[in-house]
Amino acid sequence: MATQLALFALGIVALVAGAGLLVRGASRLALALGISPLVVGLTVVAFGTSAPELAVSVGAALRGSTDIAVGNVVGSNIFNVLFILGLSALIAPLVVNAQVVRQEVPIMIGASLALAAAAWNGVIGFLDGAVFLAALVGYTWFLVVQARRQTRETRDEFAGAVGASGGWGGVALQLAFVAGGLVLLVIGSRWLVGSAVHFAKAAGVSETVVGLTIVAAGTSLPEVAASIAATLRGERDIAVGNVIGSCTFNILGCLGLSALVAPAGLPVVPSILTFDLWVMVATAIACVPVFATGYRVARWEGFVFVAYYVAYAAYLVLAAQQHDALPRYSAAMMAFVVPLTVLTMAIVLVRDRRSLRSRAEARTASSIRTN
Repeated sequence: MATQLALFALGIVALVAGAGLLVRGASRLALALGISPLVVGLTVVAFGTSAPELAVSVGAALRGSTDIAVGNVVGSNIFNVLFILGLSALIAPLVVNAQVVRQEVPIMIGASLALAAAAWNGVIGFLDGAVFLAALVGYTWFLVVQARRQTRETRDEFAGAVGASGGWGGVALQLAFVAGGLVLLVIGSRWLVGSAVHFAKAAGVSETVVGLTIVAAGTSLPEVAASIAATLRGERDIAVGNVIGSCTFNILGCLGLSALVAPAGLPVVPSILTFDLWVMVATAIACVPVFATGYRVARWEGFVFVAYYVAYAAYLVLAAQQHDALPRYSAAMMAFVVPLTVLTMAIVLVRDRRSLRSRAEARTASSIRTN
């Protein structure tokens, strides 16, 4: 057991270090080759923090641990939105760029619904994986085209956020960092998946639950580090964009490639199909009213997000143990907590819209009096 614990810890360290090297090397290599900094930020940086999820899901699919492959992605997306964004908002209220609300969140919701549709028959097959990867290529190309319309000042400003290409040496050094990051990701994913399967068998817990919780949280550590660091530096729009972009990549990239390499596709266990998958969809949709309230995530909304993740994790533990308190716990959540939260969000959204309308009318009236 001690050996497995050590491998698990080393696996997480290797994944985080590998993702860091990959993001730094790839972003600076892209900038050195003249690729738009905006595209680098929205693809290499956001997708790079999802590299551990990709390594673990593909590795698990190749090893036949398909429950971990699917559970890792679903659990990571839930963890990203509820815990990471919630914790970031608790540190400081998050500013949400209007583009994130109008474009990135709807794309994330669309990807989540597409996953639900693909998994409806109980298997994410080869064709589903091919469609997901094609959608990811299309999304990336869309970002490239969109970036060409950005002003030079905007690109220069974003270049400061992702870092200049200098300071890390030439192209050969950047390639070395990329290669080193990939090696660490492969090694880390092997250690993490192998030890997680061992824990599941030893504790009598399904691989699905381990993938939804321990593995999902472990592979999301790069997103935790990136979002909290961005929040502390005052770059709060980056904290939000990083999480949303990573969620989209997790579905289209991680599950898409995993479905292609899995010999018989990715079976989706009934518990994920009937519960966890819809929690993931609900958290994606919940971003719309939260983000649209003044284009910010307030501290109290961050607290609600974190509290919901704790409640979700508690449900998984109770369900895994078939605890006697599970029916009462589920009834309390569905009858009181969820409706109360939805009502509160609706009231805040309506109040915010009225406030924005009042300010707009006041500005119009002031402009008329001035003229």
